Amino acid sequence: MIPVDIDRDEAAEAARRELADPAYQAAEPSWLAEAVEWVLARLDELVSSAAELTTASPLAWVLLALLVVVVVLVVRRRLGPTRRGAKASHEVFTGDKLTAAGYRQAAEAALAEGRLADAVRDRFRAIVCGLEERGVLEVRTGRTADEAANEAAHRLPALAGELRRGAVQFDDVFYGGRTATEAGYRRLVALDEAAAAARPLASAAASGVAR
Repeated sequence: MIPVDIDRDEAAEAARRELADPAYQAAEPSWLAEAVEWVLARLDELVSSAAELTTASPLAWVLLALLVVVVVLVVRRRLGPTRRGAKASHEVFTGDKLTAAGYRQAAEAALAEGRLADAVRDRFRAIVCGLEERGVLEVRTGRTADEAANEAAHRLPALAGELRRGAVQFDDVFYGGRTATEAGYRRLVALDEAAAAARPLASAAASGVAR
């Protein structure tokens, strides 16, 4: 039940806090973020107008609260699968494993056919596989994208930020359902080339043996 004696300041502040969530502002597609901004603007206007009145209709605030609830439900329904999918990192390799060169070839073929999600997936796999082939990462099964990025960052600290962004893109696109972009794919290509050319720091195990 919605109380008819709802306080306008509390209702407005609750609405602001909910709709100001950065997840809404960064929502995809862009029209959704614009819709949230429009609601926030109208909310500011309503609060400013109400502040100038000696009395405010309880019914008006009930209707405003209902409007906010509807908007929040719609936004959460749209963002729910994406946000849940992006929370956890997933395994990099599934099924039969290719070589780094094989993944690169598969990624370029997917790009040529317009399958950007597959291109992103295979290019990130090429990066991780290439690091394994060079000995930067140990070869093991079950490694997640986050784990691969974090472990590689210890050996390639200059690429730590791009490795992390690559892992997030892999999880968001291939498992989280976000739309892949060619710009995102090209960023992975650049990371792949940089990782292949970078000289890794000595591993802790190797340092221990040397000492």
